Amino acid sequence: MVKDSRSKSYEQAGVDVTAGYKAVELMKEHISKTRTPGVLDEVGGFSGMFKPDFKGLKEPVLVSGTDGVGTKLMLAFLLDKHDTVGIDCVAMSVNDVICCGAKPIFFLDYIACGKNTPEKIALIVKGVSEGCVQAGCALIGGETAEMPGFYPPDEYDLAGFAVGLADKAALPDKTTIAPGDAIIGLSSSGVHSNGFSLIRKIFGITSKTSEVSRDILEELLTPTVIYVKPILALMEQVKVKSISHITGGGFYENIPRSLPRGVSAVIDRAAWQVPDIFREIQRAGSVPERDMFNTFNMGIGMSAVVPAESADRAVEILTSCGVKAAVIGQTGEGEGVTM
Repeated sequence: MVKDSRSKSYEQAGVDVTAGYKAVELMKEHISKTRTPGVLDEVGGFSGMFKPDFKGLKEPVLVSGTDGVGTKLMLAFLLDKHDTVGIDCVAMSVNDVICCGAKPIFFLDYIACGKNTPEKIALIVKGVSEGCVQAGCALIGGETAEMPGFYPPDEYDLAGFAVGLADKAALPDKTTIAPGDAIIGLSSSGVHSNGFSLIRKIFGITSKTSEVSRDILEELLTPTVIYVKPILALMEQVKVKSISHITGGGFYENIPRSLPRGVSAVIDRAAWQVPDIFREIQRAGSVPERDMFNTFNMGIGMSAVVPAESADRAVEILTSCGVKAAVIGQTGEGEGVTM
C-alpha cells in the first residue's frame, strides 16, 4: 500500500489518488487466483512481467487480441451489477486469440471511470479475474483511470488485451479447407457482447432507464462464453482447419473470415434452436431475419471447420468439455454464407 501520497488540489479537481491505492488492495485477492508459473511480479508496478515457456515449441508465435465490452456496460450501470462484465472483457479478446490456435498466457485490463469507487472497481476486476481463470491465463496488470468530467461519476468503460502463445506448425490453416468439410457450431450463452446498440434502441435502454423487465435485462447481461479450453482440447485430438468467433457482424461477416477464397459456408438453420432472447429482440424491433444473423450470434458463439469424417468426434469432444455443439453446416463452392 502506497503511504503518504495525497494531493488535496487533485482531490478538488475530482481525482482521489488514495482511492486508486485502495482499489488495488481490494482487487489483489481476485487477481491472485489467476497466477500462473510465468508471472514474475505482483500487480502494482509500472508494467506486467511474464516469462513464457517455449519448451516443446519449434517456432513460437505470439498472438494478441484486444477488445472491450461496449455498450453492454449500460445494463451493468442500470442493474448496479458489476461482477460479470469483466468476464465479457476477457472473453472478447481470448476468444479472438484462440481463433488462431494460440493459448492465452496473460491479460491486462483498462478501466476508465468518472469516480474511482474502490469497491466497484474491485468487483469489475473480480469478473476480469474469473474470465482469466476460465481462459487459463494470468492477469498481470492493468490501469484504472479516474476521469471526472469525461465520464459521469457512476459510469465507466472497460477494455483489455490478451497475449497468447502457439507453435507456428500447429496454427489452423484455412488454405486446407475444401468444399465438403464440416462446420461445427459451439453454443453461446445468449447475446454475448455485441449488437447492444441495436438492443438498446429496441428496448429503450439507457444507463438510467429501460422499457423491458429486469428479467430480460439480467438475461442480456449474461456473460460471454470463454471457449479457450474446449477449443484447445479439440485441437489436440482433431485437425481443426479454421475457427471463427461469431461477434459483431454475425454469421455473414465472421464465418467468411475463416474461409479461403473460392469456398463458402452453407449453414443448416435447422441444426440448432435459436434461443428465445433473440426471438424477443427480433419481435420487439421487427428486425428482418437476415439482419438478425448479420448482427447477432443467434445461439452460436464460435464455429470450427474440420474434415467431414471428424465431425462426430469433434462434437463429442466439445460436449465432454461442457460446451453444447452440433454440425451446423458444411463448406461449399463460391463465396460468403448461405443460410
